[in-house]
Amino acid sequence: TGLGGGLVLSRVRSGRETARDQAWDDVERLLDPHGGLCWRLPADGGDAELELSSIRHQPEGLEQLLAQTKFTKKELQSLYRGFKNECPSGLVDEETFKLIYSQFFPQGDASTYAHFLFDAFDADRNGALCFQDFVVGLSILLRGTVHQKLKWAFNLYDINKDGYITKEEMLEIMKSIYDMMGHCTHPTLRDSAPAEHVELFFQKMDRNGDGVVTFEEFLETCQKDKDIMSSMQIFENVI
Repeated sequence: TGLGGGLVLSRVRSGRETARDQAWDDVERLLDPHGGLCWRLPADGGDAELELSSIRHQPEGLEQLLAQTKFTKKELQSLYRGFKNECPSGLVDEETFKLIYSQFFPQGDASTYAHFLFDAFDADRNGALCFQDFVVGLSILLRGTVHQKLKWAFNLYDINKDGYITKEEMLEIMKSIYDMMGHCTHPTLRDSAPAEHVELFFQKMDRNGDGVVTFEEFLETCQKDKDIMSSMQIFENVI
């Protein structure tokens, strides 16, 4: 798993929390009169509160995140603690994201895939991920509709965000996944495997033969082809 030292997704899936992972009693009580979070967290070993400085990123209010995602209040609180563990400032840049991600794939080189993944999560394209960026994307991947998940996957493949997927773009993503997995696959995959994978995809997806895949082509092919739909699950397994 990705951000949160492996705890982020496990907390969502299990719903369990540790005793020392003290939850906010009520995140809503931290909302200031203007609707922004004050971010007061219990300090270790006492009842004093630590107020983060105003230069640190303030997340959206709890109610807004509940409306934007399919997580419960308790799950959002748990996810937030995991995010803050890894990103105390409330923001994570691409280099930090790569460092965090590489910890979970030591057998390979995760840097390129982490770059593409960062871009996919960075919805507002500002070069930094806040908690809202992370949790909204995670909600789609874990609990979104098939259409939403495929839209997210299409956006990942569409590297230059022009609304089309080219063979070159898909090959870059595939190579980055194979690089990240390293030599942990059995049997060991041939060097030509990513290109063969892309060629197979394009034969099925590029229905009008114009050399690019639109979202409509991508969506229709994935929904009709069980093998391709199964391969899309890789994104859930490497988040």
